Amino acid sequence: MLTLEKYSIGTGDRFGKQAGAQLESVIKAGNAGKEISIIWNKSYREHAIIHTDPASVRIAADNAVKSADWKGSYYVDADHINLKTVDLFMDSSDFFTLDVADFIGEKAQKNEITQFVKGNLIYCGNLNIPGIENPLIISEESIKKIAERYLYAVKEAGRIYRHIEQKKGKGNFITEVSMDETDLPQTPEELLFILSAIAKEGVPVQTIAPKFTGRFNKGVDYVGDLEKFDKEFNDDICVITWAVKKFDLPVNLKLSVHSGSDKFSIYPSIRKNIRKHNAGVHVKTAGTTWLEELIGLAESGSEGLELAKEVYSSALNRYEELAEPYATVINIDRTKLPDAAEVESWTGKQYASALRHDQNNSAYNMHLRQLLHVGYKIASEMGDRYLNVLVNNSDIVGKNVTENLYERHIKPLFMD
Repeated sequence: MLTLEKYSIGTGDRFGKQAGAQLESVIKAGNAGKEISIIWNKSYREHAIIHTDPASVRIAADNAVKSADWKGSYYVDADHINLKTVDLFMDSSDFFTLDVADFIGEKAQKNEITQFVKGNLIYCGNLNIPGIENPLIISEESIKKIAERYLYAVKEAGRIYRHIEQKKGKGNFITEVSMDETDLPQTPEELLFILSAIAKEGVPVQTIAPKFTGRFNKGVDYVGDLEKFDKEFNDDICVITWAVKKFDLPVNLKLSVHSGSDKFSIYPSIRKNIRKHNAGVHVKTAGTTWLEELIGLAESGSEGLELAKEVYSSALNRYEELAEPYATVINIDRTKLPDAAEVESWTGKQYASALRHDQNNSAYNMHLRQLLHVGYKIASEMGDRYLNVLVNNSDIVGKNVTENLYERHIKPLFMD
């Protein structure tokens, strides 16, 4: 079976020009003694907005690996797919993120719920999970409520998995199950029985992306109770370790942190807990690379800076259109957004300082950053004009992309 390594990082590349710079960050980690798999991911939504196809991600990834003569592991992720979109990714992907969050809350058949509850009654009572401070209190009623909320979604994951398996063959791809884009976080108790359902469904899940407590807004830091997150992350790791043995799930099953880019305040907790439990983790950084492109263009001056300013001005004018698809994962105070005339007067350094995620810099503006994060559609509409400027400034852009992934993400998460 294709097996995902212990540590992995998901890298989005909106315009397919930064695969080499992204790979360089993982190469640097390897040279420093830490092996990390890189997974290039791009969702159907992003392909639709930019008018690209999944094959382009595979081509960019393969070319980057060949150019660097890199021998490490890498994958191409069909990110957040469902039964309606998965076929487009069959030929190019070997990693599939089964997104079933939209099915949470739909009820499975009554007999399916009854059968699931009956099969898990042996866990009722005070369930002691090694590594969790207090026992989980499990009752027949609590199992039923969890089944009513999550069983249908898990069965949908099973339907998607079997569809992929029929096309690609058993063991020829890595499966992730995603439940993060929903309203309520999953408790460790819920995760336990979600994993029970996944095992009964026959899905060889290697990474699971629950919704954690707090907000994971795109491209900015975590918002929430750090102590609560720390306990939850610890307990989830312990539940997974226990469930792997009890439910005969893949031994390398690990947590996946979606919208994980720039969640700097929880990185110490993730780092601490994966080391404490000798556990793996997958962190998706996605759109942070697109922002590093804009930073690099701003720093390049002249044509690049003018283009970066134009992207901001257009994004400001089209706020509702750009923000609507990401409404649950952004939190922008529009009164904190500078007007277009002010940004037009900025130097490249001022633009980069406002956009770069450096919380020690008083010029950093998280609201501007979130708007530009969802504003890649503007650049896509520029077509070759944007791509040509990227190519012309590939050195400074690539330097920013590599430094961002290595210094701000890989080092605090994984390096000794």
